Amino acid sequence: MFRTALRNVLAHKARLLMTVLAVMLGVAFVSGTLVFTNTISDAYQKSSAKGFDQVDVAVRPEYQDSRGNQVGRTPELTRALLDKAARVPGAASATGVVTGFTAVADKNGKLVGGDWQSAGGNYWGTEDPRYPLVSGHAPHGKDEVLIDSATAKRAGYRVGDTVRLSVDGPVLTPTVSGIFTTDDGNVAAGGSLTLFDTATAQALFGKKGTYDEIDVRAAAGTSQTALKAELDKALPAKLVETTTGKQLADDQAKAISSSMSSLKQGLLVFAGIALFVGTFIIANTFTMLVAQRTRELALLRAVGASRRQVTRSVLIEAFAVGAVAGVAGLAAGIGIGAGLRSLLGSFGASMPDGPLVISPGTVVTALAVGVLITMLAAWLPGRRAAKIPPVAAMSSVHAKATAKSLVLRNTLGSLFAAAGIAVVLAGTRMDTDTGQGAMGVGAVLLIIGVFILTPLLSRPLIAAAAPVLRAFGVSGRLARQNSVRNPRRTAATASALMIGLTLITGMTVMAGSLQTSIDKMASSAIRADYVVSMANRGPLSPGVEKKLASADGVTASSPLRNGESRIDGETEFLTGVDGAAIGKLTDLKVTDGSFTVGGTRVVVDEDRAKDFGWKAGSRFTAHFEDGKAQRLTVAGVYEGNDMLNGIILDNKVLTPHLSDPADMQVMVKTADGASGAAKDGLEKVLGSNPAIKVQDKQDISDEIAQTFTLMLNMVYGLLGMAVIVAVIGVINTLAMSVFERAQEIGMLRAIGLDRRAVKRMVRLESLVISLFGGVLGIGLGVFFGWAAGELLGTKMPTYELVLPYGRMTVFLLLAGVVGVLAALWPARRAARLNMLTAIKAE
Repeated sequence: MFRTALRNVLAHKARLLMTVLAVMLGVAFVSGTLVFTNTISDAYQKSSAKGFDQVDVAVRPEYQDSRGNQVGRTPELTRALLDKAARVPGAASATGVVTGFTAVADKNGKLVGGDWQSAGGNYWGTEDPRYPLVSGHAPHGKDEVLIDSATAKRAGYRVGDTVRLSVDGPVLTPTVSGIFTTDDGNVAAGGSLTLFDTATAQALFGKKGTYDEIDVRAAAGTSQTALKAELDKALPAKLVETTTGKQLADDQAKAISSSMSSLKQGLLVFAGIALFVGTFIIANTFTMLVAQRTRELALLRAVGASRRQVTRSVLIEAFAVGAVAGVAGLAAGIGIGAGLRSLLGSFGASMPDGPLVISPGTVVTALAVGVLITMLAAWLPGRRAAKIPPVAAMSSVHAKATAKSLVLRNTLGSLFAAAGIAVVLAGTRMDTDTGQGAMGVGAVLLIIGVFILTPLLSRPLIAAAAPVLRAFGVSGRLARQNSVRNPRRTAATASALMIGLTLITGMTVMAGSLQTSIDKMASSAIRADYVVSMANRGPLSPGVEKKLASADGVTASSPLRNGESRIDGETEFLTGVDGAAIGKLTDLKVTDGSFTVGGTRVVVDEDRAKDFGWKAGSRFTAHFEDGKAQRLTVAGVYEGNDMLNGIILDNKVLTPHLSDPADMQVMVKTADGASGAAKDGLEKVLGSNPAIKVQDKQDISDEIAQTFTLMLNMVYGLLGMAVIVAVIGVINTLAMSVFERAQEIGMLRAIGLDRRAVKRMVRLESLVISLFGGVLGIGLGVFFGWAAGELLGTKMPTYELVLPYGRMTVFLLLAGVVGVLAALWPARRAARLNMLTAIKAE
């Protein structure tokens, strides 16, 4: 039986080629994902480890006491503490580290690097081993600065150039005194790093005379653990904590690995989808191969082969196919991993250098996935083949599905579909976290149910296309009959395409609906013409609001200032505003009382009101961060959103209790409304500061839309793999169907059907099957998109379902194009069959 199985594989090489290709693509996706993420993770880990080469022990402020309670005041690392650390036994030197946000503009005034990766720091002394100089010299005073080599290259800066930069105050224009190299992971990811001398960095980052960290180097012969022990003895335990450089590197490696795991899991989900689609192709292929070898298998049964041996022979064939596909997929995956790294580089995303990582786990996973998926999909056709009675098979009495089996299948499919719909609908009424899990389970149940019911659904849906197919004469009628001749085969072929289009349509519906909701939120909740914020979403200097308030054409402005408080034993963040101006800058829907902010009167969102049992007129006590308390009155309750929510009170009440007042945003309204001239005027008032963003409502929507568009395009690209596998499935099914119907096609040719008509028949059959899968996929995608929107709507009052009819039409047309293209080779093969040879074929 083993030799027979291998002979069958070699005898059907061409027919199994498409199956190998489908499995290979899925395996390539899996192995490519593992190679890519392992390579990037390894490169970043090694790069970050280099960053700790100059650190044997790091001394940091201790923010918690021995009982785990938060220290009231942030401990300070002073110069005296640094000198003390440098003098402990076993210490060779100590370096004070100062860090903060620093925005650097290119020569056109635009921000260099990502908003979140624009960092600044200090250069220690005249030669800092952390940052080797490529050219120039160490910075001295506030008029000199160092920039990293990657930023210098991107922005075109050289030593001696003047550079525009900002921390959180006025724009600075120091001279580039030198350029340095760094292993900083943020710089490798496309960010920027700017270094000042220590005194300047302390002044700019508000840490005069103090440090964020003290890095201590061990003397020769002293281990990191020994140095740490000496530092623990010498330094005040309640103020600082010490960590070895090795521990820091290990922690960083874990953090990188954790951050990469989410990317890896996301990519593997799409790889799993491609493999799931591939199972339909494998099952279809082996079902058709088994059907074509019915007599051969029956003969084996007649000469003594047991049912188990017949099933085993089919599984051996599947093992051989899976092994070949696994090896080919692994090779392709290594290429995909290398290609993805190069592709990111071509998009401007720089990464640390490192070798391509092909771990033993990747090799084992690729081979195991290829073999297991293929054998799993082939098991049912093999089991079904073993059940055929030898006498019935040898006499060409092909066992068709009985009425009982069809009733059982349809009943089972209906139960799965009904359960899936019920669970999805129930998920729309749950909270977001619980609802997501319920919807995932419901979606799986519904897709399985629809797949089981697809043979039943194929007849009425394909019958609906009969009027159109009649226009193609005999070819059209034959195509319709061939499409419904074997509903199970049609269902498996269409389902592969259905799954890809379901996910693509669902994501498109969600993205379009969310974008419309965000546009509505921005336009309905904000009357202000502009929102001013830091590029890194950090705190703004209070001086920014003062400059904006005095600018020409500004009629109203208000800072949004955050402050921490304790209310009824719970920590609550308060939002301070200009009580007199906030009503002119916002348009929040009030559900109880009035939107009145001033004195001790505050407004709260519905969630806080519900949590604390408040309504208009309720009074409560807020304990501020300075320990003082204030009795406040709820003037109104409003509908909160992602842009504005929580407890809003007047800054005249909040600010006196803050040790370091800082604004998160400033809302501005101008006399002539939003315009290019008004925006330019506000930016000039702020000194064309690269660290500060001035955005109108459209800018805010466009920024969010950019994120959605990027994510959607990534999803389209990843799901494209599943669609490609589905196309291979259509080609495979049609090609094997042509071989199976060779005698029939020969007879049609003999009675007058010309080659062109045969080609048309196969193409129309493919088109009908593809459109059938497209209709099911788009229908399910709309349902899932609606359900996800209902769940999100509980957290986003402005959410509304938006159906992208244009894109859905494009998806359906693409399904048709897939059908036509997939039929090119099978149609040509059918038309070239020799009619006499075909008629004699068994």
